[in-house]
Amino acid sequence: MLKSHFCAVVAAALAFAAGWVHAQQSAPSREPELLAVIRSETPEADKALAFKGLAVHGSPACVADVATYLGNERLSSWARITLEAIPGDEASAALRAAAAANTTLASRQLVGVINSLGVRRDASAVPLLITRLGDGDPNVAAAAAAALGTIGTAESAAALSGALAAGKPDRDLVAEACVVCGERLAAAGSTAAASGLFDAVRTADVSEQRRAEAWRAAILARGRDGVPLLVELLQAPSERLFNMGLFTARDFAAGPDRDAALAYEVDLALLKTVAGSRALGGDRGALVIDLLADRNAEGAGAAVQQALLESAAAGEPAVRLTAIRAAGRCGNAAAADRLLDLAEAGDPSIVATARQAVAGMTAEGVDERIVARLDSAPAVLAVVVGLIGDRRIVSASAKVQALADHADPAVRGAAIAALGSIVSLPDLGILVRRVADPRDDAELAAASTALKEAAVRMADRDGCAAVIAEAIGSAGPRAGVLVDTLADVGGGKALATVAAAAASGDAALQDAATRVLGKWMTADAAPVLLDLATTDKAGPYRGRALKGYVRIARQFALPEPERAEMCRRALAAAKDPADRKAVIEILVRYPHAATLAVAKEAAEMPDVAGEAKAAVTAIEAKLGTP
Repeated sequence: MLKSHFCAVVAAALAFAAGWVHAQQSAPSREPELLAVIRSETPEADKALAFKGLAVHGSPACVADVATYLGNERLSSWARITLEAIPGDEASAALRAAAAANTTLASRQLVGVINSLGVRRDASAVPLLITRLGDGDPNVAAAAAAALGTIGTAESAAALSGALAAGKPDRDLVAEACVVCGERLAAAGSTAAASGLFDAVRTADVSEQRRAEAWRAAILARGRDGVPLLVELLQAPSERLFNMGLFTARDFAAGPDRDAALAYEVDLALLKTVAGSRALGGDRGALVIDLLADRNAEGAGAAVQQALLESAAAGEPAVRLTAIRAAGRCGNAAAADRLLDLAEAGDPSIVATARQAVAGMTAEGVDERIVARLDSAPAVLAVVVGLIGDRRIVSASAKVQALADHADPAVRGAAIAALGSIVSLPDLGILVRRVADPRDDAELAAASTALKEAAVRMADRDGCAAVIAEAIGSAGPRAGVLVDTLADVGGGKALATVAAAAASGDAALQDAATRVLGKWMTADAAPVLLDLATTDKAGPYRGRALKGYVRIARQFALPEPERAEMCRRALAAAKDPADRKAVIEILVRYPHAATLAVAKEAAEMPDVAGEAKAAVTAIEAKLGTP
């Protein structure tokens, strides 16, 4: 908690300092007028704003005036914000003087001043802060420890190390300060001194969280020499320490600029931990394997890949499934072969996970490995064919078409499903025929889904619709499925085919076609629906056709005069008062001079006169027409 707080305070101080420099360079100084405010008897709220301004515009010349408020109960924090931002030793000297006084500041204000010395990283304050480590006020002593950690000098490290051993002040707070101090030293190149501090915390009688933080810092500071410590941390019985090991390993020798040799050593350490986790049981192996895949997202080395595949082949189910997914994420084409071998085991979860892993592989040569296994046994063949569809391997289309008549139903179904992803327009008739004349209901379901998927892929919509239209007349009871597919295809040829089916006189076709037209996704279906609604072509489905026509008027983006004309025609065609009322609701929804005119005409229709007159009033109100 303190560590993150101090980092935030330091960031704020740097931002203030940057703002001060910019202001001094780009605008006249406001320091005199702001100083006049804090020297006056103005309300404290105004003075607080003045301190805020001095944090940007103040210079060493204002330090003495600002420092007089360090003991003020309400303005001390505002004064410190100013002093933290002003460059030069004058501000630091003022803070040191205030912290050195024994009786001038109350505890809360003294803690604040010590915090500010830490924010400024004032090395000259270290001797003073060391004396405050033994302060009788535990809050003051804790603040001194935190400030020493933030300043981060060798003298600070020695004092904190002694305080940690002595257990005064609070050992956990001192431990946190030691870690911060060590990080400062490591950043400055004093790796040995930093490691000594981290090790002292790791072995001290402090909370597990403090030890975990020190362990992470010790590993990262040591670099290659920290790898054994990482293994030890990952094999710790404590879940908190193990999780810190995972967190550390994610950052250790990672990133685009990583040391490749060191990264390999870290990977080997993780593999060693996987082996240890099997003996310990639990889910640790799965977590480490997942991390290994993250670290090797651009491609795993031979040792890592081999270990992942071994874990995928045997062991606890959770570890196996994670290893399969990991091998898919970072394995090469050879790994794809090994993963496909797992499909022979027949375990449904293993087979499904292996297929998903291979489907997502990005390594070169994977497609070729998959196609080469088309002579596999049926148990594996169904997975291989499914992967051809998953990965859209169009070059294998002819071979997959041949498998659509395979004796094994699983292979046959997989082939039909895969064709939905890879078949081209000249071969689309294969799926159309499967829909028209399936072996059983399962094949019909697979072929229907595949045909829809293939149809929406086709760039030539009219050509696709022509292939489907040719089969409708001979499809018998399956013709409705083909008509439904035309709704997904869209375009002029599809619309004309569905319109012909709706007017065919075949009750089953009329039922399917009018349903499809009722959900057509383009407004060009409107004239077709109106024709069906106003003639006997649709037979008993005239009412359905009218409702589809009204739907287009209600839902589609249309020029308002065109919408109004559609409503006029719908009112004329409607036989049911409920349909006319639905049309009048459209007029109110889209107020316009044209829809107002139609509403006035509808007011002459006895069965909806009341609704139409109310619509006229509502439209006029929306238009502002008297």
